[in-house]
Amino acid sequence: MLIYQDNECGVPDIEKESILQIGYGKHTGFGLFLIREILQITGITIIENGVPGKEAQFVMSVPKGRFRTDTR
Repeated sequence: MLIYQDNECGVPDIEKESILQIGYGKHTGFGLFLIREILQITGITIIENGVPGKEAQFVMSVPKGRFRTDTR
């Protein structure tokens, strides 16, 4: 798993699934939707798992064999 977390205001429980849908947001509505779609091509899934009012936490599950630890 790869986890990105901040200490901002978090995401309300009712919006956790919506933020990954097309059209959600204040601008184009493509941001997290495109991230999810691109990750799915490689078999990676992403969910928001933070604490509402405290933090946002995006958990990306990378399938075994779909990552490298050697950066040479």
